[in-house]
Amino acid sequence: MRSAPYDLNMSAAWTDALFASTLQRSDQPTAMQVKRAITAATCAFGDLGCAARVAQEYGEHPETAARRMRWAQTAVAGAFGSPSDPGFASMNGRPSGVCPAPRAPRDMAGWPQARTMLQAC
Repeated sequence: MRSAPYDLNMSAAWTDALFASTLQRSDQPTAMQVKRAITAATCAFGDLGCAARVAQEYGEHPETAARRMRWAQTAVAGAFGSPSDPGFASMNGRPSGVCPAPRAPRDMAGWPQARTMLQAC
């Protein structure tokens, strides 16, 4: 089976991080809460770890994963704007200055949760 291409641009990385976060649509989060959740998930799992969690959820629960992804895309667009907007990603490519993004797999090799996520892929 051929792998689907995956474009890890900042908008996609933010969407994956929000998807992997604990923030829920029912929380009716503000833009600041969305940005904080993205930062927390990125710090906890890294960009590739968030992407792996998205893939896992699509494999295990495709119906609910699709709904959550649509919400995450809408929430990210609301928090950061659309990629076609002139001010998009005006935060130097990160929701905050806490964690660098993206992380390469070799930078995550020592993290137990990263090894588990990468092996699951």
